[in-house]
Amino acid sequence: MFSAAHSISLLFNANKVFDRQVIEGIGHYLQSTQVDWDVYLEEDFQCRLEHIHEWGGNGIIADFDDPQIRDALKDIKIPVVGVGSSYSDESLYPDVPYVATDNTAIVRSAYEHLKQKGMERFAFYGLPVDEGHLWAYEREQAMLELCKADSRECALYRGQPTSAETWQYNMNRLADWLDSLPTPIGIVAVTDARARHLLQACANINRLVPDHICVVGIDDDDIARNLSRISLSSVTQGCFDMGFQAAKLLHKRMDNPNLKDKRVTIPPVGVVERQSSDFKSIQDPYVMQAMHYIRQHACRGIKVGQVLDHIGISRSNLENRFMEERGHSVHAAIHQEKLNRACELLSNSNKPVKEIALVCGYRSLQYLYAVFNQHFGITPSEYRNRNRAKASA
Repeated sequence: MFSAAHSISLLFNANKVFDRQVIEGIGHYLQSTQVDWDVYLEEDFQCRLEHIHEWGGNGIIADFDDPQIRDALKDIKIPVVGVGSSYSDESLYPDVPYVATDNTAIVRSAYEHLKQKGMERFAFYGLPVDEGHLWAYEREQAMLELCKADSRECALYRGQPTSAETWQYNMNRLADWLDSLPTPIGIVAVTDARARHLLQACANINRLVPDHICVVGIDDDDIARNLSRISLSSVTQGCFDMGFQAAKLLHKRMDNPNLKDKRVTIPPVGVVERQSSDFKSIQDPYVMQAMHYIRQHACRGIKVGQVLDHIGISRSNLENRFMEERGHSVHAAIHQEKLNRACELLSNSNKPVKEIALVCGYRSLQYLYAVFNQHFGITPSEYRNRNRAKASA
């Protein structure tokens, strides 16, 4: 541990989920080791780049996926640790200690998840290739290589950068691409933000998710996930561990300036499965439409009658079709969707149990308790504690 405070600058964009989680990991290192650091994290870090060589601090941890940051830190004399993408081309790695997210492992997690769901057709929705998105190109190439190794084709669409002026045009072109794909098909999106584009475009052209198109994003971003009616399956990167390892590397480098450069590659945590990839082969078009409606509206407290109104057939007809395809009633399907959502929120959020009951369409907190007691023999709070204990084990 240092005997005197060190000034450390973090050059990250806190508006990005990747950067925020890396920063959280750095913070955990500070708390767990009690290093004596003064940490500088500015809202607009780019304003300092031009004069960063004049900064009198002791070390920097920076997002090296940003070409402006990479260029600004060339030949700087104080210890620097970079955080960013992994690369198949060794020459693309910076000449500093570096902590990389494993892009191949990330994409493999999404691809294998779709295969396990029964997908036999695959596609990738990426980003235009430029210097600022080299990580996106690495993920794209990883997907193409995985499909090639399995003797499968992979449809590729990069689209365009989004802006208010071009949004509708870009979404129309995305919809055209989706409309051209055979179904069912599994699509890996390069980020959760791009995955949300897919969900919106599918809704516009009546491509059912996940029955026609299964979608898996990357980042497990709360904001992107909650902006869609269909909850998004996503790969959780090991960003927290990346931040922790980056702080550890900087600590060693400041303690021993002659330490040789070191690279650490961090695997993903895994896929968080939600509705967008919950594919079950359904042949009956009425059951498929009904399940799509239920996934979108179950937590709004819908009843069987509203499903029937949406589909336009008699209750006995739809119930018979459900029993043949799914082995249970329409009411049971609505009930299960609400329960699944409640379980997800208990496991992955800090929302109060009373709020979760309302969000999931239960008429009272007591009713939610009765449902959990019937299904699991425990209270919602006990369910939350058990799942968090498993996750931290």
